[in-house]
Amino acid sequence: MVNTPRLVSGSKSVNSVKISFRLPYFTQWGETLVVCGSVPVLGSWNVKKGVLLSPFHEGSELIWSGSITVPKGFQCEYTYYVVDDKRNIVRWEMGKKHELTLPEGVLSGQEIEFRDLWQTGSDALPFRSAFRDVIFRQSWDSSIITTTGVNHITFEPEVISTYRYCKYDRSGNTSIENGPNREVSITSSRREAKYIFLSDGMIRETPWRGAGVAIPMFSIRSESDLGVGEFLDLKLLVDWAVASGFHLVQLLPINDTSVHQMWWDSYPYSSLSVFALHPLYLRVQALSENIPEEIKQEIEKAKQQLDKKDVDYEATLSTKLSIAKKVFIQEKDLILNSSSFQEFFFENEGWLKPYAAFCFLRDFFETSERSQWGRFANYSEDKLEKLVSKESLHYEIICFHYYVQYHLHLQLSEASEYARKKGVILKGDLPIGVDRNSVDTWVYPNLFRMNTSTGAPPDYFDKNGQNWGFPTYNWEEMSKDNYGWWRARLTQMGKYFTAYRIDHILGFFRIWELPDHSVTGLVGKFRPSIPLSQEELEREGIWDFNRLSRPYIRQEILQEKFGSAWTFVATTFLNEYDKNCYEFKEDSSTEKKIVSKLKTSAESSLLLESEDKIRRSLFDLLQNIVLIRDPENPKDFYPRFNLEDTSSFQALEDHSKNVLKRLYYDYYFQRQENLWRQNALKTLPALLNSSEMLACGEDLGLIPSCVHPVMQELGLVGLRIQRMPNESDLEFGIPSKYSYMTVCAPSCHDCSTLRAWWEEDEERRHRFFKNVMESDELPPDQCVPEVAHYIIRQHIESPSMWAIFPLQDLLALKEEYTARPATEETINDPTNPKHYWRYRTHVTLESLNKDNELQTIIKDLVRWGGRSIPPEESQVEDAVSEKQQSVATGVKIHNPSESNGVSLKDPLAIL
Repeated sequence: MVNTPRLVSGSKSVNSVKISFRLPYFTQWGETLVVCGSVPVLGSWNVKKGVLLSPFHEGSELIWSGSITVPKGFQCEYTYYVVDDKRNIVRWEMGKKHELTLPEGVLSGQEIEFRDLWQTGSDALPFRSAFRDVIFRQSWDSSIITTTGVNHITFEPEVISTYRYCKYDRSGNTSIENGPNREVSITSSRREAKYIFLSDGMIRETPWRGAGVAIPMFSIRSESDLGVGEFLDLKLLVDWAVASGFHLVQLLPINDTSVHQMWWDSYPYSSLSVFALHPLYLRVQALSENIPEEIKQEIEKAKQQLDKKDVDYEATLSTKLSIAKKVFIQEKDLILNSSSFQEFFFENEGWLKPYAAFCFLRDFFETSERSQWGRFANYSEDKLEKLVSKESLHYEIICFHYYVQYHLHLQLSEASEYARKKGVILKGDLPIGVDRNSVDTWVYPNLFRMNTSTGAPPDYFDKNGQNWGFPTYNWEEMSKDNYGWWRARLTQMGKYFTAYRIDHILGFFRIWELPDHSVTGLVGKFRPSIPLSQEELEREGIWDFNRLSRPYIRQEILQEKFGSAWTFVATTFLNEYDKNCYEFKEDSSTEKKIVSKLKTSAESSLLLESEDKIRRSLFDLLQNIVLIRDPENPKDFYPRFNLEDTSSFQALEDHSKNVLKRLYYDYYFQRQENLWRQNALKTLPALLNSSEMLACGEDLGLIPSCVHPVMQELGLVGLRIQRMPNESDLEFGIPSKYSYMTVCAPSCHDCSTLRAWWEEDEERRHRFFKNVMESDELPPDQCVPEVAHYIIRQHIESPSMWAIFPLQDLLALKEEYTARPATEETINDPTNPKHYWRYRTHVTLESLNKDNELQTIIKDLVRWGGRSIPPEESQVEDAVSEKQQSVATGVKIHNPSESNGVSLKDPLAIL
């Protein structure tokens, strides 16, 4: 960031001077650079009126330059944009805007040249709240971030100067930055003096690295909770994190998911509202200082009843809401009339009122299915105002939802601020979707494609793909207000978190879209994507589109799949349209229809085979296609994923097979790359610029080649799980070779824990022990502490910016915590769409905070691995005192994120 450079040279000045911009940047064919800023001469932030830059080559670099003439005293902000030939924005710089103030006393005939570097998202990382407000909270002072410029140079033509930067620590010691000398080249045929301001990157040092712990909010156990982790428990978790050398605590989504009001809602990624917090995490004891004795006794009784091995979602939520209602009745007037509540309501009423109205309607009609709500099925502002009116008979119910959200806000805010003060980043999770029956789809139906479903193609997690049930997004509609819904989500998250994980970041490049009548995730297509057109296929000699896009069902296939029951299946679900050729009946023509018919068909219960096996076999028949016809454009087709596995494909002649294999590869791995890159560069910057949180992307699964370059450009930190390497030729990832811009971990919530993974496959365990741990001995049957220690140390010593470990994996470092069966520690089974998310740790946070031995083991690992650890309490107090003293005396303390210009070329190279 160029922060008002001021240079004095001579006494004579002119009323106008020339400002030149110079930027090295490689563009694609048809792209041009524009500099646009806050003043009319730079377009007043209208890119179409900005200054178009011209390219020239200088050695191997492509340089863009342009100039303007400005009056004395000129100042502005500006940013560089890439545009197409119609000046439509293709992408723009990330991070803060450049700031420019014209130096005073410029001599007549002089020129001011700004030599900038394109700011990527990586360059702006030190300015993200995770580092500015947490890690370097005690030493950060934005007022001392300055720009190093090359002052008033008088030069000969073709001069090349070399230089390096030094830094000073608080003891007065100096050191020179790493790396080769920097160069500034002066090329001119004139000999006049010139001001050059260089934006040449951050001082080059060893990049900052940290470690953290990951645990779902519901999995935390404390002595105060009622059957589930609560927001105020985070303070205990933060204490344990600091004592263990961790700078970060990562959670799963914490938004309200109470769609069905049953255990299905334990799935944290299916939000009822992307703004409302989940009442499950409310600490009812903290609602009031004047809780009556009978309610206190009820709370104590509930604590004992709900203190189970796993979360009892339904009992816990209903108990908490019941108690909260009793406290609300006692103090509603006091709270609702307080200035604190009024401030909260004013800041949040845009989402709070629709949320409260939705909850009332859900409870009144006993369903979240809006089609059952009569005249309230379709949202309108007028209907909303009537629902939340103070004159309504149910206004107290509406206010109760306000009240719960207010206290959730207070409790999470308290925990969040506690984490900041302790130097611990609180990292949230941004789900890729919302529930089909949510507040958001009710209020903003135009933002969603309600006739579709979101999922993922077959991958490590599930060979049949995943169907999450969320409607896909209408990105075209969202773009009309610059993705305002997304920006509001991130702004809300930023109130509590300083970092966040973007769930399934691949969905911002392209999403796996399924028909809403699908149950599985196999027969989908990417959106957006360039389809195979009928014309293209016909040119290749492919013409029988009905044969390729309809289920291929022959008598021999039925006999092979169903044995002696094939005639019953054929009679019940199929029609014979030609000799030995079958098609599904209308009432069985989709996966959801098959499920429904199996449940209502009395005959199916007479079969020897299980209903589940029949369903899977019928699904296989339905999925036995080669091409998927686009329901919105019948002349467009998409190759079915893994089409070579189908008997429909195998029955084709060789020419068709070869053509379809080539087109399959082209569709999935070639033709979409530029489209997906452009899509991500339109959507993701709007999200990233809407908050100051550090953004991490979950980039697991089938990864297009465009993903990692885009993430690097935008400053998105990726994810590396050792058992799911990105490299196709590796069985196990190599942590020592991970790139800096990554989070590394041995496991995550979507797979088995380290202990369970070790135990579930003997042959794989042998390969890991030999090839990774380099031992020819027989591996232990269980993941003993020595094995856990080795694997965790591997990750801590990796180059990754973050090493974040599930709490279950850390507990494996000590034998006394491994008595519980490893399989019981798994959080999610991605192959089961109705998985019950209920895992609770078997040890309380209070006990962990007393276990100095485990804390020392972990902290030593972090310290010996070269990662930063939070300061001790005394060090924090000393830093605060020193900073206050420096402010009083005018002594400058070194800022760990101090920049030498616009671009931070080596992000987080911290003193």
